[in-house]
Amino acid sequence: MNAPTSPHAKTSQDAQISHRAKEILDLITVAGGNMRIQSIATALDVSEETVRRNLKPLSEGGLVKRVHGGVYLQQSSSELSFAQRMDENPVPKQRIAAHIAGLISDGSSLFLDIGSTTTFIAKALRTHKELLVVTNSVAVAHTLAAHNNNRVFMPGGELRAHDGGIFGAQAIEFIRPFHMDFAVLSTAAINATNGFMLFDLEEAYYSRAIIERAQTRIIAADSSKFGRTAPISIGPASDVELLITDAAPPPDITNAARDWSTEIVVVD
Repeated sequence: MNAPTSPHAKTSQDAQISHRAKEILDLITVAGGNMRIQSIATALDVSEETVRRNLKPLSEGGLVKRVHGGVYLQQSSSELSFAQRMDENPVPKQRIAAHIAGLISDGSSLFLDIGSTTTFIAKALRTHKELLVVTNSVAVAHTLAAHNNNRVFMPGGELRAHDGGIFGAQAIEFIRPFHMDFAVLSTAAINATNGFMLFDLEEAYYSRAIIERAQTRIIAADSSKFGRTAPISIGPASDVELLITDAAPPPDITNAARDWSTEIVVVD
C-alpha cells in the first residue's frame, strides 16, 4: 500500500512549479514576448515536456498563449507578428478560407488585405481562374500571381519587415481606380461595442479604403477574435455584409451583428 503524500511534499512541488513557471515567463519576456518550446527547454536545461507542463497553468491563467511549437505572452495591447499569426489556429483559418473560396467564382475581382487568414484564403483560391486581385500583401500576391490567368495588382512602396505589407498614402491612392466584387478583410478584434478593430492605424486606413470600393464586404476571422479589443476601428460595422468564422460568437456579438445587418456564417 502506497504511503500517502505528505502535505509538505505537495507544497514543495507546487512551489517548484511556480518558480519554474516564473523562469519561463522571464525568458519569454527577455526574448521579446515569444519563444519556441525547444528554445525554452534548452535555455533552462529541462525537457520540452517539463516546459509544456509548466506552461499549462500560465495558459489557463491567461498569461501566455500556446501556438504550434511555441508560446507568446498574452497581451491585449499588442499584436502578434505575422509568423505567429500564421501559427495561431491554422485549422479554423483553413476552414474559413475554404468557405470563402467557395463564394468567389472564376473571373471575380477582389481585394485581399494583409493578414494570416487572408493568406490562407489566397492559398484556397489557387485553383480559381482569371481572378483580378488587388492586394497589399506580398504573401497573397506571391500565392496567386502567374496562376490560371489571374491578374494581381500591388501598390508600390516599402515592404514592412514584420508582415510583408505595403501601406501609406501611395497604397491608398493606388487602389482608388478599382471597384471590385469583393473585399475580404482580416481583423484583430471583434466586440459588440466597437465592432471590427485593428492595432495598426495604417491597416485601418487601408481597410476603410477597400471597403468603400467593393460590392460585398467580408470579414474573415476565427473565433479567438471574439471579445478581444484593439484601439482602432476599421469603420462602421454596418459596412460589413458577412462575418465568416469557425464558431458561434457570444450573444452580445450576435445581437450586435443583427443591429449591424451583418450576417454571421459559421463554417463546419
